[in-house]
Amino acid sequence: MNTRTTYDPIHQAAQQLLAGRLVAFPTETVYGLGADAENPEAVARIYTAKGRPSNHPVIVHVAPGADLSYWAKNIPDEAHALIRAFWPGPLTLILERADHIPAQVSGGQTTIGLRCPAHPVARQLLAAFSALKNGNGGVAAPSANKFGQVSPTQASHVREEFADLGEADLLVLEGGSSEVGIESTILDLSRLESVGPVLLRPGHISATDIAGVLGVMPREHADAAAPKVSGSLKAHYAPHTPLLLRSRADIDRLVGLGVDAVLSLAGLGSTPSGNQHVAILVIGPVASDLTGKSNAGFTWMSAAEDPVVYARDLYANLRRLDLGGFDCLLVQAPPEEAAWHAVQDRLKRAAAAFSS
Repeated sequence: MNTRTTYDPIHQAAQQLLAGRLVAFPTETVYGLGADAENPEAVARIYTAKGRPSNHPVIVHVAPGADLSYWAKNIPDEAHALIRAFWPGPLTLILERADHIPAQVSGGQTTIGLRCPAHPVARQLLAAFSALKNGNGGVAAPSANKFGQVSPTQASHVREEFADLGEADLLVLEGGSSEVGIESTILDLSRLESVGPVLLRPGHISATDIAGVLGVMPREHADAAAPKVSGSLKAHYAPHTPLLLRSRADIDRLVGLGVDAVLSLAGLGSTPSGNQHVAILVIGPVASDLTGKSNAGFTWMSAAEDPVVYARDLYANLRRLDLGGFDCLLVQAPPEEAAWHAVQDRLKRAAAAFSS
C-alpha cells in the first residue's frame, strides 16, 4: 500500500494562516501578504514584515459567498449591488466594521475594507481557510512588498522582497503573473447618507463602471473626513532608483541636454567617471536604433499603448528597471484620460517619493 501523502499547498497555506503565520498569495491585482484577519498578533506580523505603520489599514479578503454581515454592519443595498456586479474581482468596499472584528485590520478605524479576489488560487485559499474557521475566515492582506515600494505581480517578486524570511515564517503560493497588475479600486460606502459613494483609490474598475451599477457617479477625490485606505499616501509604489515623471516632449528635450541635465533635475550629482546611465520608459514604440540600447548614456524602453496592458506590466517593468543598475528612471507621464487614471495615480505616487 502506498502511504505517501500528496503535498497540498492550499491546505498547507490554510493551516499556516490558522497557526497565525504569514502566507503570500496571488490575486488578479497583485500578490498579497496575508494573515488571519481575526488574529491581532498575526496581523501585527504583516505590519512588522512590511515595515508598515500600524495606523495604515489593510484589506480583508473573503471567499465567494461570504457572509458580509459577519465583517460589517449597516450594510447598504448599494454594497450588495456592487458585489453582484463585480465580485469576485478587483473592487474593495469600505463599510462600517462589525464590533467583534479586531481594529488592527482597520488601522484603529471604525471602518473595514472588504474584497473577494477573482484569482483561482486566492479563491481556493480563502475557501479552505474559511472552512477551518466555521465558514467565516478572512485574510487580511496588503501587497506583499516592503511598505511604500513597488508591488509584486509574480511569486519571485515576493521571494526577492522577503528573502530574509524562511518558509516557516512566510509561505509563498505560486499563481503566475497577476492579470490586472495594479491594486483594486477602493470605494467608500460607509458615509452614503452624508457624502455618497467616494472613490478612494482608482483601479481596474472605473468610476464609470461603478456609476453604471449605482446610477450615480462616485466622488473621485477623498475629503478630509474620508477613511484612511491602503495606497493613499502621497508617496507610494516607488522603486529604489529615483524616478522622474515627464511628458514625452519634456523627455525629448532633456535627452537633448544630456544625462547630466536629467541627474541634476533628479537632485543627483555627476561623478568624475562620467558613467551615469538613465533609463527612459515611453508609451508606444521608439526608434528601432534606440530600443533597449544605450544611446549617449540613455537606454530607451517601450511600454504598451493600451492602458489595461500598461497597468498589467507596470510593476514588473519598474522592478526590471530597478534592477538594471540605472542612476535614474525617466518615465513618460500617461495621457490625461479617464482610462489612464489608475496608472496615473500609481506613477504620480511613485515619483512623489523622490520629489522635495
